[in-house]
Amino acid sequence: MTVLSFVRSDRSRWLLKIFVEVAFISIGVFLALMGEQWRERAHARELARGSLQRFRVEIVRNRKSIEAVKDYHKTVLTSLQQYMDAAQRDRQQVRVRGLQPATLEHTAWDLALASQSLADIDPNLAFELSRIYGLQTRYEEVTRSILQAIYIRPVGENMEGLYYYYGDAVIWDTALLKMYQDILPQIDRVLRSR
Repeated sequence: MTVLSFVRSDRSRWLLKIFVEVAFISIGVFLALMGEQWRERAHARELARGSLQRFRVEIVRNRKSIEAVKDYHKTVLTSLQQYMDAAQRDRQQVRVRGLQPATLEHTAWDLALASQSLADIDPNLAFELSRIYGLQTRYEEVTRSILQAIYIRPVGENMEGLYYYYGDAVIWDTALLKMYQDILPQIDRVLRSR
């Protein structure tokens, strides 16, 4: 064996050793990245599931809140319609025992936005949830506006404003109850599959 062949043999072993070490390091890094990606996906699924559970609880509560006042809203709207249609308007025929707006929660929506868990929920389901919470927000804004108007002008002087408020409230009560009825089975289906 010559010195040159000995050097080449040593060099080949050294290159092979380096190559094997680089391959093991690369495989280790790749597996670590895959494990981290799996952990992040599992965490995102957990956040999405928690958000869906909170949405479900909150929607059931909001539905109960609307169901508790929807008949009152219809009754007041009917008496306001009769009042507005009458040739001789008598305020005594309209019985208003406060506005009695539905108290709608939106904490689950706020938390889902803050935690960005909506990104891990089915886009169609997230869209429907957004529609629900958008309508709830409009409902609350109109309620807040009529309350402010009542403080400026007493109820007896603002019958037309009340008429429009209760007209909207009856429409929104019905729409929200339908939306809740439609979305709860969708949420339940997703929760069962996770």
